[in-house]
Amino acid sequence: MPNLQVSSPTSEQTRHRVIQLELEAGLLADKAYTSPKYFYDTVGSVLFEAICVLPEYYPTRTEASILTKHLSEMAHVIGSGGTLIDLGAGNCAKAAHLFPMLHPDQYVPIDISVNHLSDAVQRLQQRFPHIEMTALGIDFSQDWCLPDEVRSEKRIFFYPGSSIGNFEPDIARNFLKKLRSSCDGGGILIGIDLIKDQAILNAAYDDELGVTAAFNLNVLRHINRQLGSDFDIREWKHFAMFNAERSRVEMHLEAITETTVHWQHEHRRFMRGERIHTENSYKYTLPAFLALLESAGFNNARSWTDKDNWFAVVYAHAN
Repeated sequence: MPNLQVSSPTSEQTRHRVIQLELEAGLLADKAYTSPKYFYDTVGSVLFEAICVLPEYYPTRTEASILTKHLSEMAHVIGSGGTLIDLGAGNCAKAAHLFPMLHPDQYVPIDISVNHLSDAVQRLQQRFPHIEMTALGIDFSQDWCLPDEVRSEKRIFFYPGSSIGNFEPDIARNFLKKLRSSCDGGGILIGIDLIKDQAILNAAYDDELGVTAAFNLNVLRHINRQLGSDFDIREWKHFAMFNAERSRVEMHLEAITETTVHWQHEHRRFMRGERIHTENSYKYTLPAFLALLESAGFNNARSWTDKDNWFAVVYAHAN
């Protein structure tokens, strides 16, 4: 069986209190917000898997096509063996696609949704019993480090799905610097969503079936469980838009009617049309992202794109 642990320097009680304080600070801010990490409870993780197969949501299939077409070349650049560290692993399917070419000695999937991750890794271990697997429940937004169980030799960080876009650019740089400091002799294989027609971007985050809307609204259920709040999902609707000035897609929840939300000893009144900002997804030009990688200490970058230049996969060394 794979080794699964929740990597946290604090007790479960302390961790839960940190979550409550973080959620409360966001809800009481002048412009209410919450972190996109709260999308990923068990239900949210399943909904995101459904989003990834929607016709409007191009990133998953476009990235997969790039990996399929160029994986042999990528493997030649990266080399075989070492420790493959899968950031935001989800159901681990993307990393599993790399195994036949990269032949990792150890696979380290990391995700905030521990139960979902545990089930995925147990299934994966049955398919690849020869690969050592150490699954970690880690919240990237908090201070974190890799435990001793993660081998230090040739660490390759795999960060697909353009998830780096959830970070503000300065925070993204600091995050990449942290990865760089942990993988001397290794590198990073990362997926990047590129700037494109706004209609394509808007449709990807507001699909016709409403799966993304359900995914966004589910965060209120998660907050209710974590904070003891009384959000009524029927009083909110999904809103997404591309902010061209800041080169990012934004997701919000918008109050359909005036409503007051209570939790513990606090409350907040939301006016009709007032929003809770739930996610940013920054889009890059390839030169801008390569410059970001270089500023974080990565070099000798190689990149691969699809024929329409909608998406890129980049490998860079940490030498």
